[in-house]
Amino acid sequence: MIPLNQAELKRYARHLTMPEFGLEAQQKLKAARVLCIGAGGLGSPISLYLAAAGVGCLGLVDPDVVEVSNLQRQVLFGESDIGRPKLEAARDRLLDVNPHIEVRLHRELFTAANAREIAADYDIIIDGTDNFPTRYLSNDTAVWLKKPNVYGSILRFEGQVAVFAPHLGAPCYRCMSPTPPKPGLVPSCAEGGVLGVLPGLVGTMQALEAIKLITGIGQPLLGRLLHVDTLSLRFRTFNLRKDPDCPVCGDHPTITEPIDYQGFCGMTPPPTVPTISVQDLHEHRQKGDDHFLLDVREADEYAFGHISGSTLIPLGQVADRAGEIPTNKPVYVHCRSGARSAKAVAALQEKGFTQIWNVAGGILAWSKDIDPSVPAV
Repeated sequence: MIPLNQAELKRYARHLTMPEFGLEAQQKLKAARVLCIGAGGLGSPISLYLAAAGVGCLGLVDPDVVEVSNLQRQVLFGESDIGRPKLEAARDRLLDVNPHIEVRLHRELFTAANAREIAADYDIIIDGTDNFPTRYLSNDTAVWLKKPNVYGSILRFEGQVAVFAPHLGAPCYRCMSPTPPKPGLVPSCAEGGVLGVLPGLVGTMQALEAIKLITGIGQPLLGRLLHVDTLSLRFRTFNLRKDPDCPVCGDHPTITEPIDYQGFCGMTPPPTVPTISVQDLHEHRQKGDDHFLLDVREADEYAFGHISGSTLIPLGQVADRAGEIPTNKPVYVHCRSGARSAKAVAALQEKGFTQIWNVAGGILAWSKDIDPSVPAV
């Protein structure tokens, strides 16, 4: 066991006084290495509470920078962190919470190419992601490396927590969800929204499950899925069974190496289409050049904030309403970030539109670089 110094004995006094916990459990925490994939809504409470609890080594994976829209729920960060790499800001905050721990930074996407290398040196993997390809990848990696995968997911007012660990007799994520939902069926948090306190609730439960796994106290959620509905504050637990035909953890696995997770989840990159920067679009508008500005977001997004003079036709209606879009002038198409609008441009090109461009970066770029008064939603 790794000994605790005097400063640590004082810091963890409330742990050490519990007979069910005590010195041995605290020493196990100090010796533990935990990888958290994602330093956002879930990763914030996960990392904060594990750091405070005394987990000796925390690894964080996230390539993003802090944006103002993060601050509603990502409590690792503050106003002064906007524009900073998330992991740099997270490291400073976590070491301020507990200078006795080590924080390892992996400022990159968690991909099929690097997942095993990143995860190999950790004891537990915690899934703090918000997309299905990374969720399946983190599950598969945990199965292959025989490490527990502490799963959490959130959307709007509801969340889920489970511990997947076939090597401990529990199912894996694929046993519960063999195939991902069709693209667009389940919105992301950016598209569907999330109540700010929900990731705090779910993330702290994930941290709790990690602590239970490390120290051996209590009964981790092995083979169980905990669901919470915050509007009714109703908690329900569902039993999960290991699938003997699971392609990753079953009796005769067929997936033993990383696959094309984007393709498996039906997610294809946006088509290659002509683009225009927000700066060039702004210049055309300033000069009064005739054009048609098409917004393909949803109606609630448009109502919250939009570029003046734009016309709303949601992406799902573009093909049927193409007759409302002029063909005798330049058409500039935008969405939130450029992905949906690229699909719209490709669809309209198939219908014969030639003077059509995708606005790179969408309304996010417009709000950031041209007009901050336009909400970036």
